[in-house]
Amino acid sequence: MRFFFLFSLFTCSVFALNIKIANETVSNGKTALLEFKKEKNISYEEIVLEDKKYKIFKNPLNDEMFYALVPISYYEKPSDKKIEIYYKQGSEQKSKSLLFRVEDANYEKETLSVDNSKVVLNEKDKQRASKEYAEAMEIYKSVTDKSYMESDFIVPLKSKITSDFGKARVYNGSLKSYHGGTDFRANDGTPLMACNSGKIVLAKDRFYSGGSVVIDHGHGVYSCYFHMSELNVKKGTMVKKGDIIGLSGSSGRVTGPHLHFGIRVAAQQVDPLQFIELMNENILKGTK
Repeated sequence: MRFFFLFSLFTCSVFALNIKIANETVSNGKTALLEFKKEKNISYEEIVLEDKKYKIFKNPLNDEMFYALVPISYYEKPSDKKIEIYYKQGSEQKSKSLLFRVEDANYEKETLSVDNSKVVLNEKDKQRASKEYAEAMEIYKSVTDKSYMESDFIVPLKSKITSDFGKARVYNGSLKSYHGGTDFRANDGTPLMACNSGKIVLAKDRFYSGGSVVIDHGHGVYSCYFHMSELNVKKGTMVKKGDIIGLSGSSGRVTGPHLHFGIRVAAQQVDPLQFIELMNENILKGTK
């Protein structure tokens, strides 16, 4: 397994609170983490970054800790940022500020050749793709307060990575998007595992991503599995980490069979492998 960014945690002593924060510099497309220790008479509420609010959740494996995830947009430019932490001390509303910097991850470009009908869409396909996008975003924007994460994350299969997160994608000579996940080499029919426990919130064929499964892990975290040839799960069912959710394939907009694996945090696409390492090393550490 390959990871792209290693977080170094330290205790922030400038606060009256016991807070651990991720490294002061975070790349675009990555996830930042704040941890809060349970304190007498302190009630944690939310954190705010610019105009976006993020919930503070109880650590699913440690009743003495709370945490918040802050996804940094792929399109975020290098800049200094301020996070406001809101909490109550008794009945008194309080806040503290935390500064960090966003740096450029310097993602590469890749050129792909696909069926032109997947690049220049007719009106029917435009409507379908737009409807599917809106449906998915409604899912990603919802936050389940309950956590289904009972142990560390795994990758859906052990295979060579063929395309990293974040690469700018040029389809048939036209820059269309960036790669919002990590691609794993997988022949047609390779079994794919749920990366953690959760609830199936989407299981269907879609225009761009083909056979698609999305799992809600709680706390605003979703894992995505695209281009599948067969789905073994249905919307609304619960799965455990390691359960086979379907088979890899070459459906949707692809150049060949593979698995596209993605993670969404608070509706934002983030580097899935960096996210897994971040969670396993800090929130879910020591679990199997």
